[in-house]
Amino acid sequence: MQKYENKQALIDEIDKRAELFLHEFDSVADEDKDQRENGVDRTPAQMIAYQLGWMSLILDWERAEQEGKTAVTPFSGYRWNNLGGLYQSFYRECEGNSLSELCDLFSERVHDITGFLAGLSEEEIFLPGGRRWASSTPSNWPVWKWVHINTVAPFTSFRTKIRKWKKLHG
Repeated sequence: MQKYENKQALIDEIDKRAELFLHEFDSVADEDKDQRENGVDRTPAQMIAYQLGWMSLILDWERAEQEGKTAVTPFSGYRWNNLGGLYQSFYRECEGNSLSELCDLFSERVHDITGFLAGLSEEEIFLPGGRRWASSTPSNWPVWKWVHINTVAPFTSFRTKIRKWKKLHG
């Protein structure tokens, strides 16, 4: 897994990967956003909805902790070993949005994530125990790993997916 020298390096990488991912949608027509192509497991709209869902969960976990509540990970009613239903809830939540609206929401959520990180200390981001929600699983990951696997990593892998989708959609 990629490592980061400091929080600014993490923020910069999130911004960079988000921009590259989002740019791929410039050439996708709104009427095609829900089209599935053989060999690609999600539609363009679902790809963005997936990203929105995970970024929102991180922010929700943080909000719950700041309110003195215990964050439920991944989400109330869902377990880590069966995330399919959670993904479906992400897709349902984004139904009815245009591709342009989804891209705008994505940009806003990236800004929210990077703003959240900017407000944390290096220790809160990089040391285990920086947040209770980040320590809620046996892995006891520090915040940066949670953020990485829900931003940089999927922004990168889903960029490959949308490129493949566009090639097949031709």
